[in-house]
Amino acid sequence: MKEFLKIVFGLAFPIALQNLINTAVTTADVVMLGKVGETALSSGSLAGQVQFVMSLMIFGMTSGASVLTAQYWGKKDLKTIEKVFSMTLCFALTAGTVFFLAAEFFPGALMHVFSSEQEVIEGGASYLRIVAFSYPLSAFCTGYLYLMRSIERAKIGTAVFACSLVANVTMNAVFIFGLLGLPAMGVRGAALATLLSRCLEFVLVVFYMQRINRQVQIRREYFFRWDGLLLKDFLILSIPVVLNETLWGAGMSANAAILGQMGSPAAAANSVVRVIRELVMVMSIGLSAATSVLVGKAIGEKKLDEAELCARRMVLLSIFVTSCASAVMFSLRHAITDALTLGAEARGYLLFMLTVLAVYNLCQSVTCPVIVG
Repeated sequence: MKEFLKIVFGLAFPIALQNLINTAVTTADVVMLGKVGETALSSGSLAGQVQFVMSLMIFGMTSGASVLTAQYWGKKDLKTIEKVFSMTLCFALTAGTVFFLAAEFFPGALMHVFSSEQEVIEGGASYLRIVAFSYPLSAFCTGYLYLMRSIERAKIGTAVFACSLVANVTMNAVFIFGLLGLPAMGVRGAALATLLSRCLEFVLVVFYMQRINRQVQIRREYFFRWDGLLLKDFLILSIPVVLNETLWGAGMSANAAILGQMGSPAAAANSVVRVIRELVMVMSIGLSAATSVLVGKAIGEKKLDEAELCARRMVLLSIFVTSCASAVMFSLRHAITDALTLGAEARGYLLFMLTVLAVYNLCQSVTCPVIVG
């Protein structure tokens, strides 16, 4: 059991740390825009729903691909892994380009879905016009780094996202509040900081691909010429996950849209809760990703009993870790509310949502490793 936990946390912790860093970027946006006001916070958060849905689609694609790569990793079939990588990244780039076109050319229409307040719509549209350019870059980097987890190379993602976090937080402060003699840009500053940090991620990933990672390459011939049988396996595994993640994301976005139509206090409270939910679930999500890798590898090695035992243990670990995190979050709910510049109505919404979240997280601690793993 001790050896099992060592392997699990050796894989799950870097993945959880990646998710924590990604969430920290969103947290920085929420905290800094929260200091500007409810309208800026609502604009940035609601506009961020577009990236949220895209990220879920990318996650669905890479989850299906990870099942394949983990099994071929167990067989040490690097050639097939390279084919899966290239195929998945092509799909990811296509999705990122579609979301870029939608956000760049129809930002007002997208924001009308999430809010009826003109000031929020205008702020969110200005955010989307800038941040849209980051979507193809983000899709490529996220897809590549998620796939690297499936071949037990999780540390590179942690390093890339850590650099991105430092850059994003620093530039957030400069552009949002107008430091170093620059004009205060508010929500547009948050978008610019996000775009530049995604550019940094892309440069780091390309450098790693070209100079460091010699084991699994992205080959041009595989990028444009796909193996028919492998494509069939990829689609069979990926389409259900993409549909699952997209439908779940659509539900979460619909929830944000309904709250957004209620006004900026409800939207602001929901944006805070969304970040806190991700923080509480970060370790459980890491364990879920680790589950898919370990179970897939065991299946690839024809060790079915080991795969089943691993799955059971991972579910129990997820429940335990999330229960501890939820208890801490619930005990700190008043301190969290007091730390932000919110009106009385938004504070009331936030306290109620955090109470509900404590129960919601416990349910998700089971569904996460079962569905994702």
